[in-house]
Amino acid sequence: MNASTTLKSNVFVPVLTLPGRKPLLTKAGWSAFMVALIVVCALAPVLNLWVAEGSVFHLSDYAVRLLGKIMCYAICALAMDLIWGYTGILSLGHGLFFALGGYVMGMYLSRQSAGADELPAFMVFLAWKELPWFWALSDSFLATFILIFAVPGVVAFVFGWFAFRSRIKGVYFSIITQALTYAAMLLFFRNETGFGGNNGFTDFKRILGMPLATQEMRMALFVITGCTLLGFFLLARWLVRSKFGRVLQAVRDAETRVMFSGYSPLPYKLTIWVISAMMCGVAGALYVPQVGIINPVEMSAASSIEIAVWTAVGGRGTLVGPIVGAFAVNGAKSWLTVAAPEFWLYFLGGLFIVVTLFMPHGIVGVVRKLRSKLQSNKKAGVA
Repeated sequence: MNASTTLKSNVFVPVLTLPGRKPLLTKAGWSAFMVALIVVCALAPVLNLWVAEGSVFHLSDYAVRLLGKIMCYAICALAMDLIWGYTGILSLGHGLFFALGGYVMGMYLSRQSAGADELPAFMVFLAWKELPWFWALSDSFLATFILIFAVPGVVAFVFGWFAFRSRIKGVYFSIITQALTYAAMLLFFRNETGFGGNNGFTDFKRILGMPLATQEMRMALFVITGCTLLGFFLLARWLVRSKFGRVLQAVRDAETRVMFSGYSPLPYKLTIWVISAMMCGVAGALYVPQVGIINPVEMSAASSIEIAVWTAVGGRGTLVGPIVGAFAVNGAKSWLTVAAPEFWLYFLGGLFIVVTLFMPHGIVGVVRKLRSKLQSNKKAGVA
């Protein structure tokens, strides 16, 4: 905001010039976005479907599944950044919303695998005679699509309404979110609840009537996941650069001052909390058909904590950082759990400590600092 003065009737009147709305992305940002879109929608399918398996340029089916899974995790990290990096709310229970979206999709896939008017395999094993009432819409893809958003969104709204209205914040909020997730995990572990118990849902065969275990279907799911991640990135970018996003950042930095300025933090916090939960639900729904299983382990405390680790490692409050962090940490996990599985948890804990002490702004913060230093040195050299 720029202030200037004009002479009007021999009186200097201050004139405030509001800054213009910044573009969603810079030219370099749009270039990087288009490159990512081309890689997801064109390059990856070509390398997987049309390049021969013996070629060094062939993208294996294993790599497609791994990258698809990591992109689902990246959506969760992006959702976490909206509430933690930009609103200052640390959730240790986002695994619940991820799992809820996954279970909604798993119910649909289980009905597809069982066939019309048949019970899923686990219900037959447990000698169930009919579907529970909450499975009523599980045979409809349209209803499943709506519920993927609605179920995590409603749970988040109810929980957030009471939590934010009671002004629970900080470590107390984090503990409550983890307690909620743990309680849900215990509930889903029970066979009588109708969610497959500790085994969850697995052995999926079809989606929309088409075979699931084909190379073409795996690549289609990969492309859909990549486009969803890029779409959510643009949505998040638009949100944080709007007036709504500026209020969120003000809440993060000084919530009391926001209240004194005439804004009620409750609707802002509740809105971004629900949006973040629905993003995780979508990620879970995309994760299940690619990995082929969903069970209560996804609601464990470790799963939710890992989402926060990805965000911190990449750089919270940057949007790009959490995506980078999800790829970096899960790429390292994929390699290390094969090469030295007994060291993975030590590595993850040590990584979080190093980032907290020496890289508070994560990988993206380090890159930006180095780039700024190089530019300063360059200018000094020119001078």
